[in-house]
Amino acid sequence: EVLAGKVTSIQRFANVLLRKDRCDLTMPLGKDDIIADSLNEVIRESAAAQTIKSILGKGAVLYELSCLISDPGSQRQNMHPDTPFLEGKGPVLYTCFIALQDIQLDMGPTTWLPGTHTAEAHDAFQDGFSSGGKESRKDELIRTRPAVLGVLPKGCCAIFDSRCLHCGTANRSSDESRALFYFSFKNPQVGYPGNPASIRPEIGNAQISMEDLEDDLALYSRGKGHPLIDRIGESLR
Repeated sequence: EVLAGKVTSIQRFANVLLRKDRCDLTMPLGKDDIIADSLNEVIRESAAAQTIKSILGKGAVLYELSCLISDPGSQRQNMHPDTPFLEGKGPVLYTCFIALQDIQLDMGPTTWLPGTHTAEAHDAFQDGFSSGGKESRKDELIRTRPAVLGVLPKGCCAIFDSRCLHCGTANRSSDESRALFYFSFKNPQVGYPGNPASIRPEIGNAQISMEDLEDDLALYSRGKGHPLIDRIGESLR
């Protein structure tokens, strides 16, 4: 569609760090049942939604729905948080990455630095000053924090606080792309979380709550359709 000039790139792809050989393809809803089937499995038939709901509540709002793809040759991203630490706001956004294939070490798995979602970690991360041969607080933080690699089996997921420092590593495989289907839910008490959403505008504007999505998928699982998803699908360009 983009190559044919039917839609602009921003209508199908979100911004992503280091775009060469890497893209963030926003997902539709209601155009077919592939996405509905996927969401039904992860939202209603796994512990993923319950985990996020236990932190953000049933009113948590769907903020992102996309697929992150890194092809062979994609380079390592800089370490970064997806959202800043917002004083007094508590958890802002939780993201669920789902591996669409086995992710091996050479395919550029995500690296996380657990525990870096805090004000103290973000303060250190913003301090890149160094003098007298002494490393900066930022460099010390990245060097000393234990890291976790997202070498996930196909169908498994990783759920993380969007304030946690992380990065996609280099895909050094010869012919294996890494694809992650993902969604994020936002704290309903927070307005703009500090990072643009990777989501089709029509879906983001619908402000779908976790509770409403679960109810719609429950109808779908009983063979009664998904009126909410269908209504959004009709609005997609």
